[in-house]
Amino acid sequence: MKKTHKRKTLPPPISPSHKKYLGQLKRKKIEIIIWQISILVVFILLWEAAVRLEWIDGFLFSSPVRVIRMMGRLLDDRIFFHMGVTLLECVLGFLISSVIGILVAIGLWWSDKAKKVLEPYLIVLNALPKVALGPMIIVWVGIGMQAIILMTILICVIVTIINILHGFLSIDEGKILLLKSMGATKFQILTQLILPGSLPNILAALKVNIGLAWVGTIMGEYLVSSAGLGYLIIYGGAVFRMDLVVTSIVILCVLAALMYLGVALLERKLIKNYGNTR
Repeated sequence: MKKTHKRKTLPPPISPSHKKYLGQLKRKKIEIIIWQISILVVFILLWEAAVRLEWIDGFLFSSPVRVIRMMGRLLDDRIFFHMGVTLLECVLGFLISSVIGILVAIGLWWSDKAKKVLEPYLIVLNALPKVALGPMIIVWVGIGMQAIILMTILICVIVTIINILHGFLSIDEGKILLLKSMGATKFQILTQLILPGSLPNILAALKVNIGLAWVGTIMGEYLVSSAGLGYLIIYGGAVFRMDLVVTSIVILCVLAALMYLGVALLERKLIKNYGNTR
């Protein structure tokens, strides 16, 4: 028997104009990264210079050098424990609120009557300051991590429902009618058109949720906590250790940035694999 050799198909050659365009895109990305890093470096240098030149009070505003020193001290003072507590509360609140928000948005899209009935309540609940529910949350679930997670969920879930539902409703009505004319069921329309087409909106809602989840977590730790970065901020303010307060805030910024980067990488992967069907 003769062996058949499969020919490898080579990708089509890239034209010089397309190469130039890709090079421009790459240079723009590098330029943006350089600008982002430069702004951060300049801010840190100006902050340190302002303290050293006594333009601002280092006791009240701390300084980058003091923050680095404080981080070194906190390495021996259970800082990773406090970081882990806050991160666990934030991630759990973020995931639970995102899942609930997506499921409720699907239910409201599925039932137009339910959407019309509940939409005013969603708007009112979204405008309600969730911190006002703090005493009630403590009575409902007690003092502990569960109260902080519940506060995070309450802050995130309404915004998630509204944003994702808006994405569902913005899908081209003509595409929905086309699928209906071909005999597609409502479930098929949801899974084949609505969810894939709303992927950018869902990911955008997740990005917004990251910031809200951190707000809810720290707000909850302000109310009831015996550990976590919010607890360190409260303790540092109570004993006038502004270095501890600023260091805790810097750590919060780093953790929030890492969570945002994780969602951004997820967005890039999903958009690449599934594209946009809108």
